[in-house]
Amino acid sequence: MSTTVPMHIIARLRSDFPTKFGIPRQSGLAETRARIVFEPPYRNADALRDIEGFSHLWLIWQFSEAVREGWSPTVRPPKLGGNRRAGVFATRSPFRPNAVGLSSVRLDRVDLHTPDGPVLYVLGADLMDGTPIFDIKPYLPYTDCHPDATGGFALQNREGVLRVNCPPALLGRLPADRQSALLSLLAQDPRPGYQHERDRVYGFPFAGFEIRFTVDDPMLTVTDIEPLP
Repeated sequence: MSTTVPMHIIARLRSDFPTKFGIPRQSGLAETRARIVFEPPYRNADALRDIEGFSHLWLIWQFSEAVREGWSPTVRPPKLGGNRRAGVFATRSPFRPNAVGLSSVRLDRVDLHTPDGPVLYVLGADLMDGTPIFDIKPYLPYTDCHPDATGGFALQNREGVLRVNCPPALLGRLPADRQSALLSLLAQDPRPGYQHERDRVYGFPFAGFEIRFTVDDPMLTVTDIEPLP
């Protein structure tokens, strides 16, 4: 019996994150804006018929920057400070036997007539720019939502603990439709779980700008926002 399952890249996500740093740790934590652009063989408007009736979508995608040979049964989740190991199947680590991710995003709008063919505009994606997408499925609230679910160690040190100080003059350098997304991103504490240096200046690219900040818990202060060259 063959152990190979053929997979086709049907689309790529275009987002404001050219690198992994700064991307929300989970989908839906910030209203990041992104586009789903289909690959030429799948640019068929019929494939999106009736999709507007769903408020949210599941994206099945590839951790394209984490593909490697072999795998480890345990990983070091950032949630646990990068010091304690957990079973890979008890985490959402990108370092898995198959580098496949799953994200729930909100469907903002559909444009069937763009130079790139039909395009889906989504909010809340936690994917890097150019991420390959294998499949898109509708989110069904009557079966996909579980209010009584438990969250294990993922509920320890929950995100959203920082207060953000961003001077209006700096924030105004960003396009208006990216400002609230940046503030919510920063509130989630984008630093790696094992890097909490008080005097360090951190930085990451976002929406064509370099965002620089320092953290003195529980306050994050934006020190600069400059256009990328």
